[in-house]
Amino acid sequence: MSTDLSFCDQLIVITGVGREGQVGEAVARGFAQRGASLALIDLNEQDPQRAATLTSLGAAHVSAHTANLADAGDAQRVAAEVSWAHRDTHVGRVHAVVCVAGGFGMTGALDESDPEAWAKQFTINLETAFATTRAFLPSVRAAKGSFVYFGSVAATPGGSSRGMAAYAAAKSGVLSLMRTVALDEKAHGVRANAVAPTAIRTTTNVADMGDKADYVERESVADVVAFLASPLARNVSGQTITLA
Repeated sequence: MSTDLSFCDQLIVITGVGREGQVGEAVARGFAQRGASLALIDLNEQDPQRAATLTSLGAAHVSAHTANLADAGDAQRVAAEVSWAHRDTHVGRVHAVVCVAGGFGMTGALDESDPEAWAKQFTINLETAFATTRAFLPSVRAAKGSFVYFGSVAATPGGSSRGMAAYAAAKSGVLSLMRTVALDEKAHGVRANAVAPTAIRTTTNVADMGDKADYVERESVADVVAFLASPLARNVSGQTITLA
């Protein structure tokens, strides 16, 4: 393992890690194996065994938090909670925030789409990314750290958004947010990048599309996220990495 991909003495915040078999779980495992301290945030209460599992993989310290990250006030609350939970070693400093929280949904043809389904895609994908960024920005600035966002191939040039206009538009907003953070925060030593995967081999996707589809493996996504948060990417900011 490259020493540049060691996260010992670093605090990594990961959102959207509540369900087993999803990409957030793999991202958390990847950072745990590299010695990071972890703060895991999800809308729902997490399995209490997860912290013990991640510690056994190499995580220095693991805290689990519940928050509605689409609510800016609740995002601020959980940011303070994370700082308190890691006060002995990382008070006020977060080295990377990985915004995995979100979700996918087909909305069909525009003239037949449900306005509530459209709004939901923006709430769970874009609003969570914005509120998380806003809440943790002071701590990331203090560590001269980075943000890693989850976009989608559907939101990149040449990507297909057929039947999923709301999802693609929300993820386009996430990518615009990422680029803005990269520009606005460069003076503070903060970087921002994104991954834009096609379908990832998650429990949910396999249940919906079968196990023969052309998937990106969760562990591959986790490796790219770790790279973007590491010193190896110290000169990389404002970039979207497509994973297919």
